[in-house]
Amino acid sequence: MISRTLKIKTILPKARVGKRVLALSLAALPLAFSGVGAKAETLQAAYSVRIIGLTLGTAGLVGSIEPNGYRIEASAKLAGIASAVTKSEGGATATGSIVRGRVLPATYASASQNSKETRTVRMALNAGNVSGAEIMPPPDPYPDRIPVTEAQKRGIIDPLSALIMPVNTPGPLVGPEACARTIPIYDGITRFDVPLSYVGTRRMEISGYSGPVAVCSARYRPISGHRANREATKFMADNRQMEVWLAPLEEARALAPVRISVATMIGMLVIEATRFQTSPSTTASTR
Repeated sequence: MISRTLKIKTILPKARVGKRVLALSLAALPLAFSGVGAKAETLQAAYSVRIIGLTLGTAGLVGSIEPNGYRIEASAKLAGIASAVTKSEGGATATGSIVRGRVLPATYASASQNSKETRTVRMALNAGNVSGAEIMPPPDPYPDRIPVTEAQKRGIIDPLSALIMPVNTPGPLVGPEACARTIPIYDGITRFDVPLSYVGTRRMEISGYSGPVAVCSARYRPISGHRANREATKFMADNRQMEVWLAPLEEARALAPVRISVATMIGMLVIEATRFQTSPSTTASTR
């Protein structure tokens, strides 16, 4: 079982693009749950993290999704050769409610730790609008950092809540509707959108799941909080080599990622499920 003290962390050693890539990828996407016959469901998943074919680390995801609320937890840590270079680990926790088919985040907390620093982010939200946030230490005030306005903190999804994606229409979950969305993400520092578009379906065989998955292409659209002049920001904004594979959560009428691939400035990053297990939830509520 994954620890409930969770902290999300960059896994790319020495590559500053890593923090944004992992936030984008492990948050690859998004929001509002379905009101079409949704039932309670739990998810436990484990992922391998690789770059240019080399193992960087592992990640885990635990979620409980109810008709009127949810709780999601994630963790990540370095492994193999990467762990000999730098000790890094992290994770996050998010909770919220579901109202009329919309996911409304209520709390989000993350922390990351390496040999140089520990960073924590805490957000309180009201109906998807940020009502309070604390980032320690605060981001460096570079002159090219685009300020985040209060208006841009409204109607957002935190990176962890964005991992559960609803399908609001009846019928098969794996199909074009799986990718028909743009995800408005705010991680406490940066505000960006992730538009998805449908590519097709594939079949995936992993521990806990055997069946079709929806394949979506993804883009990174920076809005604010980023440094406009950074090469990494420009690279990601122009990046057309991003893809997410989504597996169905039948009871909850939603989907979750089983594979995320993102081209980075040092090679292709792949986060792929090694275990993906779902079951009907027996809890009355997550709230």
